[in-house]
Amino acid sequence: MFDSLSDKLDGIFKKLRGHGVMTEENIKEALREVRLSLLEADVNFKVVKDFIEKVRERSVGTQVLQSLAPGQQVIKIVHDELVQLMGGDADNSLDLAARPPVGIMLVGLQGSGKTTSCGKLAKHLKAQRRRPLLVPADVYRPAAIEQLKTLGKQLSIEVYQSESNQPVEICRQALQYAELNGFDTVLFDTAGRHQIDEFLMDELARIKDAVLPREILFVADAMTGQEAVNVASGFNDKLDITGVILTKLDGDAKGGAALSIRAVTGKPVKFIGMGEKLDALEVFYADRLVSRILGMGDVLTLIEKAQSTFDVKETERLQQKLKKSQFDLEDFKNQLQQIKKLGSLESILGMIPGVGKALKQMQGAAPGEKDLKRIEAIIDSMTRGERANHTIINGSRRLRIAKGSGTTVQEVNQLLKRFTEAQKMMKQLQKLGPKGLMKGMGGLGGMGKGMFPPFG
Repeated sequence: MFDSLSDKLDGIFKKLRGHGVMTEENIKEALREVRLSLLEADVNFKVVKDFIEKVRERSVGTQVLQSLAPGQQVIKIVHDELVQLMGGDADNSLDLAARPPVGIMLVGLQGSGKTTSCGKLAKHLKAQRRRPLLVPADVYRPAAIEQLKTLGKQLSIEVYQSESNQPVEICRQALQYAELNGFDTVLFDTAGRHQIDEFLMDELARIKDAVLPREILFVADAMTGQEAVNVASGFNDKLDITGVILTKLDGDAKGGAALSIRAVTGKPVKFIGMGEKLDALEVFYADRLVSRILGMGDVLTLIEKAQSTFDVKETERLQQKLKKSQFDLEDFKNQLQQIKKLGSLESILGMIPGVGKALKQMQGAAPGEKDLKRIEAIIDSMTRGERANHTIINGSRRLRIAKGSGTTVQEVNQLLKRFTEAQKMMKQLQKLGPKGLMKGMGGLGGMGKGMFPPFG
């Protein structure tokens, strides 16, 4: 989402780094460009004005102008002020300390991703060892009820069923049901409209009075830009929301809503949606998102995602095979499947400092999901013996594998060639030890074309 803004800020920062000595005029020119970049990214005008003034005040001080690297100092100030703009280090965790069951209302306009976010949040809470109950309170859109039931089935989380068609009564009954049946958290998926209206707000206010939720989370579609900020203000005025879930941050919109919504509403962003999958919900950290915007990566989020996704026993087994140089195509496929759980390979590599920019320069060298599926299909078309020892795969076997996977012999050859190269690299890294392995991780951006066949 922030690609355009990131590119423009990167260009501005390169100019700043090039100045051995800086003057107030240099800083003024740079901030003018930063201001235009933020406005073009659809950041609220007043928010931009206040932000630029704060950066200017800090940047023209004697300590900055007379420092050894004034350009770097200004970049740091921009970074720090962006973090503060988006909430700083304020506590954005959910308030779950009350006597159970704890109610959480999700509110927002129709199409903002409210129902999907309800399922994602339930999955997140379940991972925190809580027992959530999903409540479909949007009686005006039957598809929303069916969607929540489907999500509940996928997640093995109960969805409350009521014979009533009155949203307030459904929510009241669900809260009582949760208390009687040992649920500690209740997620209310409320109705939305295409725009704010009096009927909707009155209904939401009555639900709030009936269930007294600890959290009222406004679900904002980041693709709608400034309109999302305006709507958030409207919901906040009527309901006094406690936080925001920003959805579709993996899209290609300008990203202004993400930068403006905290400053305009005064309420913290608590979660961000980074994709359609049910595990694509991240706890929001201002400093981490700003680091992504400024091209500095986000290693902490990558580590957390890996820890929650990777199978520890499988990882230990792989380490032992690497030590004995027994890494085969079956292991290769298993690793691809684990990596896919983290998200797109491009998004993963983008979290490693410096690699995101390298990927842009390589014009999407990282393979897409379709490419990974083709690689899996080729490996699945091999016999167990061929996966364990790829050197036995001769011409006739390659033709059979290509036909079985719906690919060409050339693509099979490319995969085997890349796999051989990967094996050699892993042997070298194993000899170098942990330091060598980390160095190899840092160079992943340059391996996109070498590790995988260029399908398509």
